[in-house]
Amino acid sequence: MDIDTAKVKMDKSIDSLRNDLTKIRTGRAHPSLLDHLVVDYYGTKTPINQVSSINAEDARTLVVKVWEKDMISPIEKAIAGADLGLNPAVKGNIIHVPMPQLNEERRRELNKVVRQYGETAKVAVRNIRRDVNQHLKQQTKAKEISKDGAQASQAEIDKLTTQHTNTIDEILRQKEKELMEI
Repeated sequence: MDIDTAKVKMDKSIDSLRNDLTKIRTGRAHPSLLDHLVVDYYGTKTPINQVSSINAEDARTLVVKVWEKDMISPIEKAIAGADLGLNPAVKGNIIHVPMPQLNEERRRELNKVVRQYGETAKVAVRNIRRDVNQHLKQQTKAKEISKDGAQASQAEIDKLTTQHTNTIDEILRQKEKELMEI
């Protein structure tokens, strides 16, 4: 694995972290909060956003406009059972999802979850560094590159790893700050 490939993989780890963090609600209504939920659509597991439209009515309410009347109940059950602490209310073909205020205890629990996601992302970045370093050792042993070349590449991959872990730390700080806002 070369350094460019490692950078792409590290970037993907950060993108995955950002995606995971969108699933954690911060008390504000955001349509991406429901993106990971799936419903049974005629025997096929389908994301909610493919069988309805999801919009933020205001800062505290999501509105899910269901396209087929038969899908109202499965969508309502998926939202209620998603462990997001949401209680949907059905009115015709529209499901209103009010966002309750997060209490202090729940905010702290969510911060722990955020840190776990961050640690997982850091482990992924470090594993990529380890793989590159092992590849460099193999190339050095096989005399495909010089020791100086391997050391320069290791220094570059270490620098890349540090940049990515710092980015992860910054993303986590922002999310934790967002969670603790009232």
